[in-house]
Amino acid sequence: MPQQHDETVSFKLQKDSEEKVRSILEAVYAALETKGYNPINQLVGYMISGEPAYITSHNDARKLICKIDRDEILEVLLKNYL
Repeated sequence: MPQQHDETVSFKLQKDSEEKVRSILEAVYAALETKGYNPINQLVGYMISGEPAYITSHNDARKLICKIDRDEILEVLLKNYL
């Protein structure tokens, strides 16, 4: 018998995680821009696919982005946009 999902699951990001995400995104954005990439396009590609190859290794940007989960990035982006 299929399981019913009637309850909403709650997700909460801690404040220090928000600052970590923000600083990593800023560093990754700068590295992409420095290397001549369109940072927004590259970050969207990464967010959709989860493929770190969208992020340059310049200034350890790829290592940095891999330190945080995409759901954390998405939450910070939505929180700051909305």
